[in-house]
Amino acid sequence: MKTCNLKWMLTLLLALLLFESCNTDDDQVNTYTNEPVVTDITTQLMVEWNDLWLELDRYAFGMRPNATARALAYIHLAAYETVVDDMTDFTSNTSRLQTLTIDSAQRANTIDLNIALNTCYAVVMDHFMYNTSSEMDGAIDLFKVTKENALLQNVSNQVLQDSRQWGNYIAEQVIEYSQTDVQAESQILEPQPLSYEPPIGEGFWTYSADQERALFPYWESVRTFVVSSDETSSIAPMEYNEDSNSDYFAQMIEVYTINNTAKLEDNEDLWIAEYWSDDVEGLMMSPPGRQISIAKQLIVQNNLSHETSLVLLLKLGFALNDAAVSTWADKYNYMVMRPNVYIQEFIDVEYETNLYRFINWPNPSFPSYPSGHSCFVSAAGGIFIDVFGNNIDFTERSHEGRTEFRGTPRQFNSISEMVEDAAFSRVPLGVHMRIDCTEGMRLGYEISEAINGFDLSTN
Repeated sequence: MKTCNLKWMLTLLLALLLFESCNTDDDQVNTYTNEPVVTDITTQLMVEWNDLWLELDRYAFGMRPNATARALAYIHLAAYETVVDDMTDFTSNTSRLQTLTIDSAQRANTIDLNIALNTCYAVVMDHFMYNTSSEMDGAIDLFKVTKENALLQNVSNQVLQDSRQWGNYIAEQVIEYSQTDVQAESQILEPQPLSYEPPIGEGFWTYSADQERALFPYWESVRTFVVSSDETSSIAPMEYNEDSNSDYFAQMIEVYTINNTAKLEDNEDLWIAEYWSDDVEGLMMSPPGRQISIAKQLIVQNNLSHETSLVLLLKLGFALNDAAVSTWADKYNYMVMRPNVYIQEFIDVEYETNLYRFINWPNPSFPSYPSGHSCFVSAAGGIFIDVFGNNIDFTERSHEGRTEFRGTPRQFNSISEMVEDAAFSRVPLGVHMRIDCTEGMRLGYEISEAINGFDLSTN
């Protein structure tokens, strides 16, 4: 597990408090000042906590992408439930999610929502981001205290205690609810179980070293929030074929050609591949985490109210969780091999993916079809389109300033354009065929449609 020294932690916290990491246009934030990036003070608090979460995500080892997606669902469920009693048009999920129990009588008549939310975030992030260093855990505690001190003006001691109590109570109830999913609770402790050996078949995925052992092979049994893998549709991949005239061979040739050309020319394809990668722990945020980064940027760009932001992040968390379950169910059903295995055997024995320079083994540790990255980005994209519309002038800045890989921001005229850019980035990275990305993107949009239909209103 990677640790962070105290100097790094304090530098991070200072950057967070000064909102340096908000990555927004100059007219939205005055960098190196304490000026808010949004009008709504509660939305501002949410933005800051999600900034911190993104750093936790980068250094959370052994979680991505499945356990990370699950963590996001519960973290944002807790945030929503902390505030929902004061949201005019929305209701608690206790009537929708079996075994989630929240007793409104535990809430004092007068609380400060921001102090309660601040408390809740600290508890659930510490719990669900379970594989971070002790220094990062300390960053959560320090950030909580720092934010609470800033919120204490004109708040009585009784309101302070009542607000803390409510935030703690909601966090504990959501954590208790999460623990009733015994499948997930056991699997996150052993993400690459020694008990799993992949079936043998022509064209099937397998592993060549312990680092490549199957990651979360039983994840299809994890609880979903809105749509299960049995309820989503599934399109089978094209049939495996070693004939050089086959469509399957053509898919592999495309990966080989685009991957190698991108590397040789250092072209836009390589920028796209590295920009959307999010594969490497300690270097980049996770694929589900990238969608939180995008959501945060869109919240700031559109100056959203905290009510709208809470609903957006709740639905996004649900979408990412359910996308992980359906995608992994299909991956381990179809067992499609990764391109590099095929390419090295039938096209070029010296083939290397464009991911290889960042990691010690050439592939993500699970079957190829459908692409998880593509499913996550379209599941999130469908949520974003529902809230903001498709046509939007948006510059994605998650990696702005990074030099270890190509992090230069990318500009988009629509959400769907951004989704496609990210979904098919896996081809020039060399780790997916086009069919993997096409099916992942289709499945993600299907999941987002179900999530968008999830009624949180009082009607």
